[in-house]
Amino acid sequence: MTATDELVDRVRRLRRSPELAVAALIAICAAVATFWIATDAFAYHSTNHDEGVYLSQAALLLDGQLQYFAGDLTDAVHPWFYIEDGGRLYPKYTPVPAAMFAVSMALFGEPRVTLALVAGANAALAYALGAMAFDRRVGVVAAAVFAAAPMALVTGSTFLPYAPTTTWNLLFAVCYLKGVRSGSRRWAAAAGLATGIAFFARPYTAVLFAAPFILHALWQIAGGVRERLSLSELRERSAGAVAALWPLPDPIARNALTAAGGLAFVGITLAYNAVLTGDPLVFPYQEFAPQDGPGFGRRRILAHSVVYTPELALEANARVLRQLATRWFTGGLVGTACALGGLALAARRVFGDDGRLVGLLPDVDPLAVTLLAGLFVSVPVGNVPFWGNFNVLGSLADPTDGFISTFGPFYHFDLLAPLAVFAAAALVAGWRLLASGVRRRASPTAARVALAIVLLVALPVGAVGNAGLVDRPLQHHTATADKYEQAYAPIEETEFDDALVVLPTPYGEWANHPFQYLRNGPGLDGPVVYGLDRDPGEDFALYEAYPNRTYYRYAYKGEWTPNPDRHVVPKLERIDVREARAFDGETTVGVPPGVETASVELETGYGAAEYTIRDPNESVTAEWTLDRNAARLVGPDGNGSSVRIDPADELEVLVTLAATDGSTLTYRQEMTVRTVDDGVQVVWPPERRVCPLVPRCGSEGTYLPEHPDEHVGGVEFDTTIAAANAPERA
Repeated sequence: MTATDELVDRVRRLRRSPELAVAALIAICAAVATFWIATDAFAYHSTNHDEGVYLSQAALLLDGQLQYFAGDLTDAVHPWFYIEDGGRLYPKYTPVPAAMFAVSMALFGEPRVTLALVAGANAALAYALGAMAFDRRVGVVAAAVFAAAPMALVTGSTFLPYAPTTTWNLLFAVCYLKGVRSGSRRWAAAAGLATGIAFFARPYTAVLFAAPFILHALWQIAGGVRERLSLSELRERSAGAVAALWPLPDPIARNALTAAGGLAFVGITLAYNAVLTGDPLVFPYQEFAPQDGPGFGRRRILAHSVVYTPELALEANARVLRQLATRWFTGGLVGTACALGGLALAARRVFGDDGRLVGLLPDVDPLAVTLLAGLFVSVPVGNVPFWGNFNVLGSLADPTDGFISTFGPFYHFDLLAPLAVFAAAALVAGWRLLASGVRRRASPTAARVALAIVLLVALPVGAVGNAGLVDRPLQHHTATADKYEQAYAPIEETEFDDALVVLPTPYGEWANHPFQYLRNGPGLDGPVVYGLDRDPGEDFALYEAYPNRTYYRYAYKGEWTPNPDRHVVPKLERIDVREARAFDGETTVGVPPGVETASVELETGYGAAEYTIRDPNESVTAEWTLDRNAARLVGPDGNGSSVRIDPADELEVLVTLAATDGSTLTYRQEMTVRTVDDGVQVVWPPERRVCPLVPRCGSEGTYLPEHPDEHVGGVEFDTTIAAANAPERA
């Protein structure tokens, strides 16, 4: 057969089965929608910083590595959710989702292609399950219902593991059912590989999904044994029972292949554990936080902990399932009601004798229906002892708080497919009932017109209702993307070439938390390396590790929070390490009207020197010197006081202005300094802050000379440093 003949044959098959073509179109639409959301609403990733973990892990895999080898720099470049072990850093997550992202990174240079393919695959697999459980029309509707689910659209557009793991779980379900139907051992083997990969990706999730299928497999195996041997014969033969069963009955052979595929990846998982943690039975997530697994009692990850009681677990999971039913499944409560109705119709069709249902659901596979229904038990019940469902809530009483408000109950992502299938069954059955009634009461032409009108009204109404559910989290994420775009603007506008960028640590000493968009390459090299701003000695060690790079400091004015409406004003400034036998410096600040005194202070780790000025002019200039032994504050009369410095120290110059109304304004200049054999080193320019009403402030006081409107009137902040009579202005 020529290529043309094959194409013609495929077209004919599609004409005979238009549902397959429609399902393919739905899968393509799901892929396109996901790619669009991922590139628009999540252009700089989301507030769930696990995304950065998977993307950095994907980059490692492309470089042939499972971990960073950072040596003495582990603390300076420590990524979020990575375990430090000596000089190496490895992620707490298994590498399957990262490997999936890595494929599209290698082929297309864009990991979001994987997100699109996963979305399309999940919609296609929902079609397959619907078609196998009922018929192809149900499958088409199931694909559409799955693709339109808010959780599929939102969470599926992020670099998180839930949608990719669901792909492997659904593929396992389809292959398993095909294997049972056809007796094909190839499908059985494929099922084993799929569930094995799912286990490698998220072990607990895979086990919960596979539980109903495992029970059915055991039942089949027991039946196969019973067909060949009676219970008394089995006891008598004992060790020779296996030989007596040879050749193996088909159910045993098929399920043995499935088990072999699954167990092969269990072995790979254990080998992966052994390589990273040194113990095949200790997963990286356990090494990161030993009390972070399923179970009751004290659960802990980092500084967050709770006593997770069965009562708390039931309450949390009830709220999570309520959110899934009302906000994160297609159509909200209406869609969930359809799913329950479809489940009831299927149960009555399988176990009852109501002949009226035969016309509404003519083709029902009892096994597929039973196994899909079993997921409504295994997934929710299995999630009860997992405290992650408590953590996604943020606040038990507030559904708009926590990850669940913006990502949905993602630990229950696997429920979307069975919900979609049973909702589709109810919708198709309802449509057939309506069509049958209309056709009995009207002519064929009038019936077609009436049904077309129903579709034209129902579909837009349903789409608008579902869009309302999707719109709220997407608005949040789009606003977050706008916030990130502004925050990263100076970095986006700079073309780095052999640079080192020092980042602040608003959430603690973690790289990619919160700045997950700014990730290091696998070799901790390349055009730009990102390091954390820490104490003086550690900062100088970072500069020494990259001696020939151009240094930058990233900072911002404001407080970094997950709130998309709280923006920061960023700045990126060049810094360098200067060295001399001694430095002379001047700090000049503006004095707003109404100030009656100015207090000038120089502070190191050993103490402080200070003086006060009464009735200052429009500006105050503080002179200071620095050498390897001490820092000295020079007073207005030319005399001064000296303060010793540590070998690595933070030198601060403060000018505090006190107004007649009792308010204060403090200028703070912080310099990282270090003594060396021939003198002293200083990181220049210093960090400068302007703190209204308080003597010390954080990033909310960052001085922005390019944005004078960000400060109160009269604020100016100049500083110079000179070595060998060569002054330079900051």
